[in-house]
Amino acid sequence: MQKSLLLMLSAPAGAGKGSLKELLLGRDGRFVFSVSATTREARPGEEDGVHYHFLSPEAFARMEAEGSFLEVATVHGNRYGTPLRPILKWMDEGRDILLEIDTQGAEAVSAKLADCVSVFILPPSIEELERRLVARNTENEESIRRRLQNARGEIAQMARYRYAIVNDSLETAYRQLEAIVTAERLNTVRWKPDIR
Repeated sequence: MQKSLLLMLSAPAGAGKGSLKELLLGRDGRFVFSVSATTREARPGEEDGVHYHFLSPEAFARMEAEGSFLEVATVHGNRYGTPLRPILKWMDEGRDILLEIDTQGAEAVSAKLADCVSVFILPPSIEELERRLVARNTENEESIRRRLQNARGEIAQMARYRYAIVNDSLETAYRQLEAIVTAERLNTVRWKPDIR
């Protein structure tokens, strides 16, 4: 059986990580998506258990104390974590796992699981990132300013990732992501052909 591919996507808010995630999950049936837990409020249209597991700060702290997360991080003033149990189950089954994760979380996962594959998604420019954040119409001006400031710090951590993709065109960025997935599935860390 082929060993699981644990693929982590990170990006500043508005760089297109969510769109690439949806394309990959829609086009590649071998992936399962790890739904993160968070203490932040759900945005309009988000569903509990689909987009995130929306938890109270108390419930999140309880799970963290029990060791129920692969990693935890505080981002934009909210707590986020990757539930550990489904990851271990999928790895035992040889499934490919997709994590949509912030830079803090990616660093923690990389330290625990050395053969995970990390991909950083970049906007073509900070100006374009700001335009995308404003166009989403989900944030107030102060939140956009904070996200742009955080984006600069996140982009500075790009060298910690195995791959980087500039999302100037969603289809082009997806093809690049698809090429990374193909190459990593053929990596002998995960795949050892049995030739007799």
